[in-house]
Amino acid sequence: MEIKVSTENGRVPVTIIHVDGNLDSAAYKAFQAKAEELIKNGARHILIDLAHSPFVSSAGFRAFNSIFRELNALNSDSSLSDEDMKKGISTGTYKSPYLKLANLSNESRLVFTTTGFDMFLELYDDVKTAVASF
Repeated sequence: MEIKVSTENGRVPVTIIHVDGNLDSAAYKAFQAKAEELIKNGARHILIDLAHSPFVSSAGFRAFNSIFRELNALNSDSSLSDEDMKKGISTGTYKSPYLKLANLSNESRLVFTTTGFDMFLELYDDVKTAVASF
């Protein structure tokens, strides 16, 4: 797996993590470490581009959840409490404004929706539209 990083400006600066290769149990630690490094260095809005990642395992999805939690903790100054966020996720009214995904394969998209990640993360078919959504 190879990870490339770029930045684009929407309404806010968006850090794009481009994953090339499967995001599985052999690769998720390097992926998560890179995301944590980016967050430590100031990234607050992250888009994960999976156009060249045909397979995402449960380990990859755990990494997404970890990144989601870290970004939410850093942005806890918002007017939305943890309780309200959890209620919003349950009712389908909350989507993360800090973490989004683009270009999931059909197989990974099925897992994404089956596991409920679509309840709190937005998924886009292209990077340009995803960046504009931040």
